Amino acid sequence: MQVAWWYWIVAGFCLIGLELLFPSFTILWFGLGALAVGVLKVLWPDLPVVAQLLLWLVASICFTVTWFKYLRPRGNRPPSNTPDREAIVGRSGIIIRGADAGCDRWTVKFKDPVLGTDEWCCYADAQLQVGDRVRVTDIEGQILKVVNR
Repeated sequence: MQVAWWYWIVAGFCLIGLELLFPSFTILWFGLGALAVGVLKVLWPDLPVVAQLLLWLVASICFTVTWFKYLRPRGNRPPSNTPDREAIVGRSGIIIRGADAGCDRWTVKFKDPVLGTDEWCCYADAQLQVGDRVRVTDIEGQILKVVNR
């Protein structure tokens, strides 16, 4: 049994079309693999079916790995365990819980949630009291540095 070259081209475009319906950014690479096999089939008409299937599988995996490992845009996002500095520095809040004896940390509450929560652990160089309005000046890990307003 021989598979015509245009079957691979049609299959490739169908898989790429499926990517539009189910956006996973994975089906696309299997579609491109099918298009590559279609082009190879034009260049080498007597390519056995088993070799075509193997080439399709290898090409699809290579395209997928190349995209996700080397070419995918990573953006300038901070690591997931550190808050986004621009989203929180400069925000104002109110101290709602004081520091325990021997601990220099307070809890600040913001009017609107910041990065998923409205309460954050904070510290300041000056002494703070419950009810003080503060402004965020820096982030150190998951703890905010604040100053009295």
